[in-house]
Amino acid sequence: MTEQVSTNAEEPVDEPVSGWTVGIALFAGITMVMIGMFQAFQGLIGILRAPFYLITPGYAYDIDVTIWGWAHLVLGTLVAVAGCFVFTGVLWARIVGIVFAVLNAVAQFMFLPYYPVWALLLIVMDVFVIWALCAYNREAAEDLAFRY
Repeated sequence: MTEQVSTNAEEPVDEPVSGWTVGIALFAGITMVMIGMFQAFQGLIGILRAPFYLITPGYAYDIDVTIWGWAHLVLGTLVAVAGCFVFTGVLWARIVGIVFAVLNAVAQFMFLPYYPVWALLLIVMDVFVIWALCAYNREAAEDLAFRY
């Protein structure tokens, strides 16, 4: 008896990357750079003009605004640099971006008594960045680099 060998083996087909995926990659990188710059400016204000921030009395913790300023300046710079590396699409850049976005959200939560509306705005932006960094892959970044 002869054995039939199927020649219809399914080979992977290169499907085009969705425009939504490319948009998400672009959104994540640009938003991280913006968040980093916003946070760095927030830190500079804390360092140079500490009385600008008013402290809510009776809050659970009381940290010197100048110390917060330095923390925000350093973290903001790191977030902006990580945002630039997100455009490359490498896995470590996305992981670092997610970690920095989480750290930024926690830092903004701790900053709530000093400037609540701004802190909440940056927390929401961090949540969108985390979602965007989890939603795209290397192929989207390569397609993004090819298109632009």
